[in-house]
Amino acid sequence: MKYKLTDETKEFFGKVMHRIVCVTAFASVAVGDTGGWVESENNLSQEGNAWVSGNAKVYGNAEVYGNAKVYGNAEVYGNAEVSGNADVYGNAEVSGNAEVSGNAEVYGNAEVYGNAEVSGNAKVYGDADVSGDAKVSKSSDYAVYKNTWSSMRYFTWTRSNDKWRVGCFYGTGEKLIEKAYKDSKLSGDCYKAVVEMRNKLTELESA
Repeated sequence: MKYKLTDETKEFFGKVMHRIVCVTAFASVAVGDTGGWVESENNLSQEGNAWVSGNAKVYGNAEVYGNAKVYGNAEVYGNAEVSGNADVYGNAEVSGNAEVSGNAEVYGNAEVYGNAEVSGNAKVYGDADVSGDAKVSKSSDYAVYKNTWSSMRYFTWTRSNDKWRVGCFYGTGEKLIEKAYKDSKLSGDCYKAVVEMRNKLTELESA
C-alpha cells in the first residue's frame, strides 16, 4: 500500500473527494507527501509509480495506473484511463471512455473524451479537443484552429478519422461546411477555406 485516503474531504459535483497521502515511499514521492484528490482507491492504483498530486481530481470510474501522473488542476473522470508513463496536467480534462497511455502528455486546456485514444509520444495541449473515436499517437495527428471571424473559439481536426470538433458539432469537413453556411455566408466561406487548406496539407503530407 503506497497511499491512503485522509480525512480531508470536499464535495465536487456531488462526489465526496478525499485528499491522499503517501504511506510508503516510491519514485520521487516521500512518506507523508500529500497528493491530490480521488473519490476512492479504485481511482488510483496502489501498485506502480502512478500518482495524483496538486489540485488534480480523479473520480467516477476513472483509473490512473502504471507510472502515470495526474497533477496541477487536471481532472480525470467517467470511465477514462490514464496509464503507462502518461502525464495529464494543467487544466486538462480526460473523460468518457478516453484512454491516455504510453509517453503521452495532455495539458493546458486540452480535453480528451468520448472513445478517443492518445498514446505513443503524442502531446495534446493548448485548446485541443480530441474526442469521438479519434486516435492520436503523435502530435501531428491533430491540428487546432481558431475562429477569427466570429466566435473566436478554437476548434480541432483529427487525422485518424478526418473529423472536426467545433463546439457541439462533430463530423466531417463536408458536414461542417454545410452547417456553417446555414449560419451565415461568412461562416461558410471561412470554414470552407480552413477545411480545404487542411485537405491540401494532408495531401501534401501523404505525397
